[in-house]
Amino acid sequence: MRVELSVNGDPYRREIEPDATLLSLLRETLGLTGTKWGCETGDCGACTVLVDGEPVVSCLQLARQVDGTDVTTVEGLEVEGELGDLQAAFVRNGAAQCGFCTPGMLMSAEALLRRNEAPAEAEIREALSGNLCRCTGYSKIVDAVLEAAESRQAPVDASA
Repeated sequence: MRVELSVNGDPYRREIEPDATLLSLLRETLGLTGTKWGCETGDCGACTVLVDGEPVVSCLQLARQVDGTDVTTVEGLEVEGELGDLQAAFVRNGAAQCGFCTPGMLMSAEALLRRNEAPAEAEIREALSGNLCRCTGYSKIVDAVLEAAESRQAPVDASA
């Protein structure tokens, strides 16, 4: 069967097996390996991507179900080949230790920041509750999301 979708702003049309997951489409067919294979049961959140702006665990989402949608992966957070603001905040705050959960954390955080430019710490923790991290303790991740939220709210200097 055929699917047509936009991934990180680029259009794709691919032939897939009816039981192919979105995760396998992204990693194996499109070569976007930033999205991680994790538990394959939807529990860890490592494979989280955005489908039409909403976080989805791609290991449980069939690729045929995203036909006609707009998918954003962690690669789509980059801006002109550089880290996006949220990614850079993760680096500055030491929010990634082993890094395995980081792509899913970034995507869940990005979905939150798109809905709410000024989330409280409790809202950030709730938004990240579907993403498991065995290394950090989450504090640095929350700090990074708070920093990115602040930077997105900062006024732009029109004279620059």
